[in-house]
Amino acid sequence: MAALGGSGRAAAAALLRRGPPPGLGPGPRRYRYKEKWAATAPRIPPTRLALHHFDESYSLQLKDLWPSVRAGLLCEQKYGALLNNFSPVDHVTQELELLNATDFVSEAPKKAQRSQRGAAAEEAGREEGRSQEGSGEGRTVMQAEVMTRAETSPALRASISSNIKCYTFPRGDITRFRPARPDTLGLLDYYLMDAASLLPVLALNVQPDDFVLDLCAAPGGKTLALLQTGVCGHLAANDISISRTKRLYQTLRSYVPKEIRETVSVTSCDGRDWGQLEGSTFHKVLVDVPCTTDRHSVMEEENNIFHRRRTKERQMLPMLQLQLLMAGILATKPGGEVVYSTCSLSPLQNEYVIERAIEIAETQFNISIHVEDLSHFQTLFQDTFSFFSDCRLGELVLPHLTANFGPMYFCKLCRM
Repeated sequence: MAALGGSGRAAAAALLRRGPPPGLGPGPRRYRYKEKWAATAPRIPPTRLALHHFDESYSLQLKDLWPSVRAGLLCEQKYGALLNNFSPVDHVTQELELLNATDFVSEAPKKAQRSQRGAAAEEAGREEGRSQEGSGEGRTVMQAEVMTRAETSPALRASISSNIKCYTFPRGDITRFRPARPDTLGLLDYYLMDAASLLPVLALNVQPDDFVLDLCAAPGGKTLALLQTGVCGHLAANDISISRTKRLYQTLRSYVPKEIRETVSVTSCDGRDWGQLEGSTFHKVLVDVPCTTDRHSVMEEENNIFHRRRTKERQMLPMLQLQLLMAGILATKPGGEVVYSTCSLSPLQNEYVIERAIEIAETQFNISIHVEDLSHFQTLFQDTFSFFSDCRLGELVLPHLTANFGPMYFCKLCRM
């Protein structure tokens, strides 16, 4: 540059500013490391994948009901407070009733009885109108018979344990329960849970001295409810996951006295093998299987079954559920009963699993299975839960904004 004159220096400076002529300049700038496109590409959250999947499948299943169910799934869940009978509960009961909460378990038969007595009175009136020629004494006997039929109908003879108490707020009331508090012995006064989760336990209808198996027990809400009945002759609580079994232990320690806790047999076995380990042993078996946990899947990123790395696991769920149900059937004594439950709306995880299990039990094990009618649960609990009226087998609680419990599917089988 020093050898150039003034005009030469100006031309060189202009050339540097413009850059080299086309084709003569350096190639594209090279980076030391390749760009990692996969790391920066946008990922679809598993919650959105779950919602897309549900939109495609459940809109066909539920039709016009799906928009309201979808809204319920995406809104805050409603809870019930399962009272702990091992802790003094009188003051808790008074506190909850002052907040306008009611025990839906004990209230349901009373409401059903009042309703059916009203219907029976109408029927008796119609019968009386058709029997005007009969004697007064005959009409009185006839009315008494009608009322007796009403009081002994399936809805009033339903499998309801009076020992289980679970408080819920009325429809449309979104009041939250306070956190559970310990009593003087350190036992918590109630357990917060989806109140619909109690329905499989109520359907199981545990009787005094029954041997009961909770095959997939963790985190322990249903196991705790079974203990609240106070009538289990023996209770076995199993879960394949060691980490989840630790949560089950923690639940029992928080709510159950040591002397009762020690009577519960807690194991971490593969539930699919239980029929071989202790076949034909139990009077009642609860099979609350792993499922797509629909509400969790659309609300929580953590531990979401719709994560892409868990695709195969999700696709294999119906097979796992079938294997667990078959193990539960084989673990039941002849004449014993099994309740199968999920927290999914999916027919593939619900009715289809039931139908396939019945077929396999008959063809491969020569076991006849009877599906029990649980329609009286709709009559009993229609004020608390929203039920799906077109469920082919069992019962299904639908989430709804005014009663945002569920989803909860349950079906009761009797081994003949």
